[in-house]
Amino acid sequence: MTALIEAENIVVTRDGLRVLDGASLALAPGERLAIAGANGAGKTTLLRTLIGLQKPQAGRIIAFGSERRAERDFHDVRRRAAYLFQDADDQLFCPTVIEDVAFGPLNTGLDDEAALERARATLARMRLDHLGPRVTRKLSGGEKRLVCLAGVLAMDPDVLLLDEPTNSLDAAHVRLLVDVLMSCGKAMILVTHDRPVLDSIATRALLLKNGKLEPALLHRHVYTHAHVHIHADDHAADGHSDGGH
Repeated sequence: MTALIEAENIVVTRDGLRVLDGASLALAPGERLAIAGANGAGKTTLLRTLIGLQKPQAGRIIAFGSERRAERDFHDVRRRAAYLFQDADDQLFCPTVIEDVAFGPLNTGLDDEAALERARATLARMRLDHLGPRVTRKLSGGEKRLVCLAGVLAMDPDVLLLDEPTNSLDAAHVRLLVDVLMSCGKAMILVTHDRPVLDSIATRALLLKNGKLEPALLHRHVYTHAHVHIHADDHAADGHSDGGH
């Protein structure tokens, strides 16, 4: 099966240090890929590189069947692979919620009324239609996060790139987010430290360590409830599997 997005031996340096040092991945259609790693490991840098917001010093990005090199090559990628920023304030810039959610569809070529209808439908699906007329800068942190996700989903992308999507969300809104993501049918790359979310969503995991990505297991210890721990998968790295998922 042809991958939607591939990274091959990506190298990104910052202040003379290699944040990514030969990182490689491939995202298959329908796959929900979790990227784990310590704070500062380079997970956000990896997501930004996949859509051309960060230029690598070496390696290749292949997205939707074509190698992407120059800035113009990534314009189409950003329409088809929508990125949820880690900080909602970096993503919200329109005066009202409905305008912000409609902005992405407008940029994909819809006319004003069609973009607004897409925005209304997306907010309604997320049970956020009551926020439509609200001023974005006056939203709570959790409301901003969900509105950002609505804006991403309203673009109807092929791939979701989600950087800590549960930031600022309470338990009820986390459940809503999981329900929305599980029902949307999109391939996604998910960066989060929220283990219950990984438990609910991810189908595969990679660990970013020392600038490289290595196979990891979504390993569940069952007590009175499940805890998900991501471990490096030595067997998978050697080309073997013990079937422990």
